[in-house]
Amino acid sequence: MLRPTLLATALAAALAMPSAHAINLIASGSLSGALNDLSSTSGALENGVAGNLLGGLGSGLAWAGGNTFLGLPDRGPNATAWNATVADTASYIPRFQTLTLALSAASSGALPFTLTPKLTASTLLHSSTALNYGTAPSLASSGKNYFTGRSDAFDPTQNSLNTANARLDTESIRVSNDGRSVFISDEYGPYVYQLDRSTGERIRTFTLPSNLAVATLGPTTASEGAPTNSSGRVANKGMEGLAITPDGAMLVGMMQSALLQDGGDGARYNRLVTIDIATGSTHEYAYDNRITGKNYNNSEILALNNHEFLVLERDGKGLGDDSKTAFKQVLKVDIAGAQTVDNDSGVAALSLKAVKPSLFLDLKAALNAHGITDDQIPAKLEGMAFGDDVVIGGVTMHTLFVANDNDFLAVTPAGLDNPNQWFVFAFSDADLNGSEFVPQSISTVPEPASWVLMGLGLLAVAGHRRRADTSRAI
Repeated sequence: MLRPTLLATALAAALAMPSAHAINLIASGSLSGALNDLSSTSGALENGVAGNLLGGLGSGLAWAGGNTFLGLPDRGPNATAWNATVADTASYIPRFQTLTLALSAASSGALPFTLTPKLTASTLLHSSTALNYGTAPSLASSGKNYFTGRSDAFDPTQNSLNTANARLDTESIRVSNDGRSVFISDEYGPYVYQLDRSTGERIRTFTLPSNLAVATLGPTTASEGAPTNSSGRVANKGMEGLAITPDGAMLVGMMQSALLQDGGDGARYNRLVTIDIATGSTHEYAYDNRITGKNYNNSEILALNNHEFLVLERDGKGLGDDSKTAFKQVLKVDIAGAQTVDNDSGVAALSLKAVKPSLFLDLKAALNAHGITDDQIPAKLEGMAFGDDVVIGGVTMHTLFVANDNDFLAVTPAGLDNPNQWFVFAFSDADLNGSEFVPQSISTVPEPASWVLMGLGLLAVAGHRRRADTSRAI
């Protein structure tokens, strides 16, 4: 049901939009990376940083119904140097953060909506079965074996797909259609795990194709990359993106760069991996990364429908490393009818079957149009999720939320404020150029945002709304 109190601003909002049938920025919001989260992990890590530093939570972003979203940090605060032999990683417990990202009609300003972020829960990830911590400190406690961001928490006798390893570098998150679990992808394995949404316990492991694995593990990029390994994922560039199809039947993982056997980092053809959730069966597809003569890495993938996807590609420049961004785009790709590359290897073989994307949204240009300069565009825009529809000037518009990863740096090296940020874009069916947007349907469950993980206890309260009841109009 549309909010009557917001209808009075319809004309002003319509005038604020640059044009009809264009993808436009409608809201933005931020949270300081210097805040603490709501977990009980307040003790200092090896590098002196508090274990509950909110830091960056935009490596992944998932819609969970209404104005509830899940934000995902990566392996924790390793920008503070303490031990280069483990890439300065620390015993940070991977987690997801539950947020409300509430849109309301703006009373003033250049954008028609105001976005108000609020952290409501922090959920630590763990396994009920034993994990191998290698030479890293054990994080097993009271029957919970917590995952760790430490890069040396692995069994050196196994390849990188060994799911008994404790190390986990979380990069993307999606919510199951029943609302009760989440799917998370990782860079270390790569791994794709299903976890209980209320407790953070791993409840299922998906077996990924063996050609994604590296045989020799190491705690640093140098010790795990080429020439130590000649096949498998590039070190620290594993499964960066994860989508779930609207019917809830299939996951689609996206590697951040081409595999070593396909040319490695900077090569042209990346891999998409589809996972049938019911059976666990997988297939691989080749994705053409080349845009205007350059090959880019991939940061996220999001399902428009059961066969078309949005892919976030970017450079690493902008706010965060005190430089200026040059390239941030969202592309659209269709795998319907594409040939699989399960048994193929190498640039030549993949080039014959690769799917080519088309431009959906030039993020840099869209942000520039609203006065956000290249040095203020976050360097690492990494998370994407659809939100509730809005109605602007009588036109129903879909919303796309884009989040940044600030690498747990509340300020940049030059001292600039470097918060968690979210940018909300509105697009119509006409902007899809013939594609269909099918929203994911997530069942009503008790609000995970009310489950605050505090030690061994859970505080539960209520409330969750269905998508159909939460569209907003101005």
